[in-house]
Amino acid sequence: MIQDNPALIAAIRDRFAYVESCPFQGERIFFENAGGALTLKSVVETSAFFAAIPDNPGRINPAGQGTQQIINKAKEDVAVLMNATSGQFFAGESGTELLFRMIRTACLSAGKGSKIIGSSIEHPATRSAARRWADIAGLDYVNVVHDDETGLVTAADYAAQMTPDVTVATILHASPVTGMGMDVAAISKAIRAVSPDCLIIVDGIQHAAHGQLDVSAYDVDGYAISPYKVFSRHGYGIAWISDRLTALPHDMLIGAPETGWEFGTRDAGSYATLSNVVEYFEWLGGELSDDTSRRGKIEAAGRAIHAYETHLTDIAINGTGNLPGLREMEHVTVLAGNDNPAREGLVSVVVDGIASEQVVETLNAQGIRTHTRKADHYSGNVLDPLGLPDCIRISFCHYNTEAEIAKMLAAVKELGKG
Repeated sequence: MIQDNPALIAAIRDRFAYVESCPFQGERIFFENAGGALTLKSVVETSAFFAAIPDNPGRINPAGQGTQQIINKAKEDVAVLMNATSGQFFAGESGTELLFRMIRTACLSAGKGSKIIGSSIEHPATRSAARRWADIAGLDYVNVVHDDETGLVTAADYAAQMTPDVTVATILHASPVTGMGMDVAAISKAIRAVSPDCLIIVDGIQHAAHGQLDVSAYDVDGYAISPYKVFSRHGYGIAWISDRLTALPHDMLIGAPETGWEFGTRDAGSYATLSNVVEYFEWLGGELSDDTSRRGKIEAAGRAIHAYETHLTDIAINGTGNLPGLREMEHVTVLAGNDNPAREGLVSVVVDGIASEQVVETLNAQGIRTHTRKADHYSGNVLDPLGLPDCIRISFCHYNTEAEIAKMLAAVKELGKG
């Protein structure tokens, strides 16, 4: 277990840039991981190296061939990370842009008058794309309402709304507002029990850093991640699509290979940083397991990350030493319940009598980085039903420590004395 190995925690932290300080602020604790994880030092070095290379991947010269080999290797590496045994990976502008493209393609290939199903817990990336392209393609949109108290939508919730004419479905793997993870495999199974050929597309952006990925087990057709939330950097997204989705009519250049989904010259450096991320998971798994296979080490890392982040969130909610947890502070309310087993490294709270922005500013002044989520186009679907204008999101990752959480608890406790 990570929490039982201080030397391993130190080694983990040593692999990340700015783990203890910010170049704009100075010393700080980073609890804004849901907004974007810390970056691996290897990713920083790789990005700098490839930024200086002028050659286009694939050209008939040593640099062109070398960079193409880097891209090919990265796709092989991420296939191991996500346990993809078929289909293909491609890069785009962002995870959101890739979700729009996949959903657009699925909707335009569905029969007019059929249905697309999604849930109210979803990030606007999928909800917006689904509603827009449902209107354009002549599909009916079916909204599965999530449970406000738990922040979850379940397979049973989807099953209750399913009909055989549902041709497209969207699923959120984890909420960036509540931090709750959905059972994608169970939801997919419930969908296919009624509509076996439904095209299922998953937003995996929030989940990817907090546990193992296994697209083969999910039985879906599309899965998108944003690498800046998985220890890489901004500026691109990665999608996996099934062979079935690959073959559908989609945006492409005239005369180009029909299976191609990428546009323009790809950044070999962004792909190379994916290999850095996979190498990190393999290293971590190797520290925690005797398994010698790549996938086995990655799975071991995923299990350990999930267990450690659960440990950290338990401390935040229940307290440590003589510090009360968030649940014990009368001025604090924890969203989605204090004992929710679906939580993935994130606790969102409100503080009685203090606006969330003010709380975030107060914590930031003490070197504790958190974030305000407002009832806007990003989070209103979760906060509006709760009657909340905003909340404070405190998000952890496996490089955070118990001592950091204790400092946060002490600071939040003081807010109740105002």
